[in-house]
Amino acid sequence: MSATDKKIDGIRAIDPDKLIEQVDQLGRSMTSACEEIGRFIFGQNPVIEESLITLLAGGHLLLIGVPGLGKTKLVETIGHVFGLDTRRVQFTPDLMPADILGSEVLEETEKGRRSFRFIKGPVFCQLLMADEINRASPRTQSALLQAMQEHRVSIAGEYHDLPSPFHVLATQNPLEQEGTYPLPEAQLDRFLMQVDVSYPDRSAEKEILVKTTGIEGRAPLRMMDAAGLMAGQEIVRQVPVGDSVVNAILDLIRSGRPESSTIEEVSQYVAWGPGPRASQALMLGVRARAVIDGRLSPSVDDVLALAHPILRHRMALTFAARAEGVSLQAVIERLCEGLSGV
Repeated sequence: MSATDKKIDGIRAIDPDKLIEQVDQLGRSMTSACEEIGRFIFGQNPVIEESLITLLAGGHLLLIGVPGLGKTKLVETIGHVFGLDTRRVQFTPDLMPADILGSEVLEETEKGRRSFRFIKGPVFCQLLMADEINRASPRTQSALLQAMQEHRVSIAGEYHDLPSPFHVLATQNPLEQEGTYPLPEAQLDRFLMQVDVSYPDRSAEKEILVKTTGIEGRAPLRMMDAAGLMAGQEIVRQVPVGDSVVNAILDLIRSGRPESSTIEEVSQYVAWGPGPRASQALMLGVRARAVIDGRLSPSVDDVLALAHPILRHRMALTFAARAEGVSLQAVIERLCEGLSGV
């Protein structure tokens, strides 16, 4: 840190004269990381980009998709490319909080002295893959909720800090719902984005067939380390945002609330809308997207591009809307139409 840099609320304030250079350098690094991940995850470029935006914004990610689309492979590849300590937990109905957080065990020394020792669970990592997260009981989900929000866990009245950075990348199967526990709204809101993973197109699926059924190739290359990612997250928070973008974020979020919206579809079909955390997520997301695209500041187009992944898990439709066949995607598209002239 140079003499012209200083700390503000624990974040290294970057000299404005150096910010452009550092944003450009970070953008090139993230582009290289995106290309490296794309060599192993075929036909999912939007998913890769939104995943990297989430990491660069310092948030958690919820991946929704049917089995076999490469969600687990994506998380593993991201862990390799960014050099993060990665752990995977397969969520099941009998999974207990201690299986994730860890527990205290009673030990006895040779002299007969007894003491408790805390054994850390898999949550003590930098990148936690929560596979089939909706199969865990509400009790286990609430334990993970504290870790996601506070970056620490409480065991026997004692707090234990998690490593930095700490990100949860969770997967969920949208089809098979037997034996699942829907995530509560409070936990859904902790995910910066919900990314829907769709089927690859024909050319991408052909590439999958050719490249994944032969002799195993090389492992993903490390393009960045944990310290570099954390430095990038500090840079993102200092990217300037114009008033037009700030107002576009406020207009989009506030128009999605049925209590205050002037859009007929929202007041008629939306049960509850996004809160201030959605605005914060959009603010960080558009900054990260601009950096990845090599731009110094975001635009309204970035707001429109991230509206769906940031809002789709923070809004709910009424029973009447579902009965009439109204989709949440159509409602969000209607919100975006209001920003097209901004």
